[in-house]
Amino acid sequence: MSNFKVKDHFFHKAKKENFLARSVYKLEEIDERFKIIKKGDQIIDLGYHPGSWIQYTAEKIGKDGIVIGSDIKEINNKLLNLSNVRLFQKDVFTIETMAELGVSDQFDVVLSDMAPNTTGIQSVDQIRSLNLVEMVFSLLPRFLKPGGHLVIKVFESNDAQVFLKTQRKHFEDFHNLRPKSVRSVSKEYFVIGKNFRP
Repeated sequence: MSNFKVKDHFFHKAKKENFLARSVYKLEEIDERFKIIKKGDQIIDLGYHPGSWIQYTAEKIGKDGIVIGSDIKEINNKLLNLSNVRLFQKDVFTIETMAELGVSDQFDVVLSDMAPNTTGIQSVDQIRSLNLVEMVFSLLPRFLKPGGHLVIKVFESNDAQVFLKTQRKHFEDFHNLRPKSVRSVSKEYFVIGKNFRP
């Protein structure tokens, strides 16, 4: 099957099911396998744009949960009709306190599908991606409550593997998954950390 067929299937499925992007199926597969998101959770989605993960999460957590999306891009108005969603146009790495996000408690789940602006130069892109990953891990003691879960996108590289090995001890379970909807040419996979131990 060519890349285009794969892209085609998930792209059209997303359109048909009214999701903002095909990447929703990555989160859906991760959640089905690892049971990350539950009703009533308070969740932050880092770099949420365009917002298909927010759509999925808002549905799963129900009216008692809340999902906060933070991105440096302009707020996506298509998500504003979801009552359990709050969006911020902020650089998450500048956030000092939970209060800046309008919440008092740490999050049950931290989601990050962030990718750097790519240059097409593999070595540069790998370094930039790993930088982002390291920065997200550095936020966890502030953002993620003990026992909470993490889902983060990583680009395959030796340095990424080395770094992730050092982080494994902060979670009871640590898994890698390359969801079916990831394009075959892509080097991305996801790390799922369960039961955070700060």
